[in-house]
Amino acid sequence: MSSLITPELVLLDTDLGSDRAGVIRRLTSLVAERGRATDAESLFADAWAREQKTDTGVPGGIAIPHCRSEAVTQATLVMARPEPAVDFGATDGPADLIFLIAAPAGADQEHLTLLSALARSLVRPEFVASLREAGSEWEIVALVEEAIAPEEPSEKTADAAATPRAEGKTLLAITACPTGIAHTYMAADALKAAADRAGVELHVETQGSAGAKPLDPTLVAAASAVIFAVDVDVRDKGRFAGLPVIQAPVKRGIDAPDDMIAEALAAADDPAAPRVMGTNATSESADTRSEHFGQTLKRALLTGVSYMIPFVAGGGLLIALGFLLGGYDITEVAGDVVVQNSLWNLPEGGLLAYLGAAAFSIGSASMGFLVPALAGYIAYAIADRPGIAPGFTAGAVAVFMGAGFLGGIVGGLLAGAIAYAIGRLNPPAWLRGLMPVVIIPLLASIVASGLMVILLGGPIAALSTGLSDFLNGLTGASAIVLGLILGAMMGFDLGGPVNKVAYSFAVAGLSAGSLDDQAPWTIMAAVMGAGMVAPLAMALASTVIARGSFTPVERENGKAAWLLGASFISEGAIPFAAADPLRVIPASTIGSAVTGAIIFATGVTSQAPHGGVFVFFAINNFAMFVVAILAGVVVTALIVVALKRWAVRRPAIADVGNAAAPVAA
Repeated sequence: MSSLITPELVLLDTDLGSDRAGVIRRLTSLVAERGRATDAESLFADAWAREQKTDTGVPGGIAIPHCRSEAVTQATLVMARPEPAVDFGATDGPADLIFLIAAPAGADQEHLTLLSALARSLVRPEFVASLREAGSEWEIVALVEEAIAPEEPSEKTADAAATPRAEGKTLLAITACPTGIAHTYMAADALKAAADRAGVELHVETQGSAGAKPLDPTLVAAASAVIFAVDVDVRDKGRFAGLPVIQAPVKRGIDAPDDMIAEALAAADDPAAPRVMGTNATSESADTRSEHFGQTLKRALLTGVSYMIPFVAGGGLLIALGFLLGGYDITEVAGDVVVQNSLWNLPEGGLLAYLGAAAFSIGSASMGFLVPALAGYIAYAIADRPGIAPGFTAGAVAVFMGAGFLGGIVGGLLAGAIAYAIGRLNPPAWLRGLMPVVIIPLLASIVASGLMVILLGGPIAALSTGLSDFLNGLTGASAIVLGLILGAMMGFDLGGPVNKVAYSFAVAGLSAGSLDDQAPWTIMAAVMGAGMVAPLAMALASTVIARGSFTPVERENGKAAWLLGASFISEGAIPFAAADPLRVIPASTIGSAVTGAIIFATGVTSQAPHGGVFVFFAINNFAMFVVAILAGVVVTALIVVALKRWAVRRPAIADVGNAAAPVAA
């Protein structure tokens, strides 16, 4: 088998800059230069996408950016010892040891096992110390190859694994990360070490790329509590139903393993501790014990919106296609055309009229699921699978009561909270199997939907009607102000919480739009247009207007930002904002606000929640939509360039000849 690392893949005491994205780009480019990847840009995109999910910095001055990529032809390690160190988001400071792990999309089991062995070695202080002390690239290669060499299990180790170390509580742990290469195994070893320090018996199941060996059912039956240090689904979660659970992102298993062990021990003695309620739930439906109420609420709402978006996207685009093919009067005849006609019995308008009616009918059916899906998955985020049925039911009741998406949000939160509360009960063992599939859905549906029917549905419906009337009544300056606010929110943090609030507001209200009430469609157009401004502006500034004011890495990012911006992917501007937030964020906020205001002022509408310019057929007055975006892009680009040239921090004694040269603030 070919070597994972060679001296040519080692960079010792090299200045890689302070920009995390730039460091990852340098390391991925090295992989391609050594013939181990077909496309450096594609590999960088995959590695950077993984980095944005979770920081790869871990305690001890280590960073492990990693990914699986179609561009990788040979499993590869790149090791860098940068000078100065680079911040990769670790709690204890920047990293002076960086390992880039690049695995092929279909990496074989042997390579994945070796890569996981390296990750596990990085939690051993003696190994890390030897990496820092190594004097040559060859020495680094030798150390790494020794660390990943397979070990023969000793008789002592086997005996220790087979026999409990001491009487007392038994803890279980599941570790899993999106890539399944690094954090999965590092968290497992960190938790084991913490359990050893606490004198506790711990058994870990690593659900990673190197395969997973399920925990012995007898261990599960005897366990006192379980730890889920995961960023993805826990496979076969139902095995642990009823056990006290501590759940957190996998990185917390690396950063604070002692705290997680202590919390698990406390949960084992606490009758009111959160317990595993459902089966195969996602990490979004995790135990929220360590979250503040506001964080739990935000996570639940964003989960509901994220699961609702496919219904909006499919339904909205099909309705727009129906209008395009069948005309705007298709709303009055679509149902009759679909029922009474076929491809062999076309209606009066011919094939286009029939296809338009079919598209509109299917889209309307999809849009009918919006509020129930929103409510169902809000409840799911709070209470796992037992919350889905009560949430969908409460959402359907909200539609029946005319409470709209506001009713769906309230119903979903109610259903989730009630299902969660019931699930915290500690029933007899014979009843546990019925709790998630019968008792919790039944009781939570009765209570949540009953409250919606008897108490809440009417007032929320009145509030929804008032909000709709208010939006429809916005004209002139009032409409422009709303456009300014929504646009500024979209440009402020580029996919962060503020951006997501504006986007969620637009998507959640999209189903309420109609030919007679187009205000929700205008909100959607303003939000989508404003969200396209920042990446397009950074592309314009870095590749056209002022190339010299940007680094080579930023210019490369700018090339990719053209397509990202056109597709409504605001995150395309994040590399620029991360490197220069004091200039990019104000410029982006102002330019995006300009676009939002213009769209509201001109009445542009969009029935599609995503897609940018590629869903042009779902945008009314597409020409003005483009004009509004261009105006915001130009404003943002000019402000950024101006700030880079004139808003600079100069040294106390500056050379006159270089006075105009920009200095990073």
